[in-house]
Amino acid sequence: MSLAFLIRRLFHAFLVVFVVSLIAFQLGNVIGDPVSAILGLEATDESRAALREELGLNDSYVQRYIRYVDRALEGDFGLSYKHQRPAGDIIAERFPATAELAVLALVLSLLLGIPLGVVAAIWRDKWWASLLMTGSIIGVSLPTFVIGILLIFLFSVHLGWLPSFGRGETVDLGFWTTGLLTKSGLLALIMPAVSLAISQVALVARLVRAEMLEVLRMDYIRFARARGIRDRVVHFRHALRNTLLPVITVSGIQIGYLVAFAVVVEQVFQWPGLGTMFLSALTESDIPIITTFLVLIALLFAVINLIVDLLYAVSDPRVRLAKG
Repeated sequence: MSLAFLIRRLFHAFLVVFVVSLIAFQLGNVIGDPVSAILGLEATDESRAALREELGLNDSYVQRYIRYVDRALEGDFGLSYKHQRPAGDIIAERFPATAELAVLALVLSLLLGIPLGVVAAIWRDKWWASLLMTGSIIGVSLPTFVIGILLIFLFSVHLGWLPSFGRGETVDLGFWTTGLLTKSGLLALIMPAVSLAISQVALVARLVRAEMLEVLRMDYIRFARARGIRDRVVHFRHALRNTLLPVITVSGIQIGYLVAFAVVVEQVFQWPGLGTMFLSALTESDIPIITTFLVLIALLFAVINLIVDLLYAVSDPRVRLAKG
């Protein structure tokens, strides 16, 4: 892997984070008045003016942005207007819940989507393969909140098997709080993860099917069959390995997507993660929380896409050669 390839990818990642930080900082100027959010509407003009001076809101836009970036590089994203605590600490407390939800949803989407896509490609002329693809269209089309509500009605209200809200009992591991080590935590995680994963299962299945059909038409697959190699070996050792390269890219994007767009699922199940925190911050004009969340998501997307690009270049030398 060439140094120029790595530098280009690092520059792209930096550019994404820089642009999003500008947008996030600008949102802080238009979402609401932080002075009103802190002091309330009945505060005197003198107290408002004093707070604006203390927060540096009377400075120019450039001065405030430079100060914001300088503090952010030191890990200081400001105090939450509502909680009067560092925004970074609040994000750190909520991140484990969203991370566990997103990772489990990704694992489910890959474990189910890849086999379904392979089966639908190999036996594409069967009626049940067409049924699988029809089901995948439904899975992509259904909003996640509808899936969540249906799951709550079936497994919580009707059957009473799973809790309808909350995270269950958690275990504090120091810097990480997890529900994976308790029974109630695992049960509480099932429905939110399934709701978040269903559309991704459909996406992965359709992608694998399309790539698998393309690979099966390649000359080396025909040569392998002409040599008398068994279909199982051709399908799973030769075809599937080359099919999984695009899945690497999609999986990387999925992680960022699942973290960023878990907002709806977390709201339906009252999951105490970043999504519910972000919606609460929007309604309360808690600008430090909003800007920190947006920058964090941008950084997450940038890092994941950087890793995916590097893995793709390692897996397929044609990528870095073409860029060179």
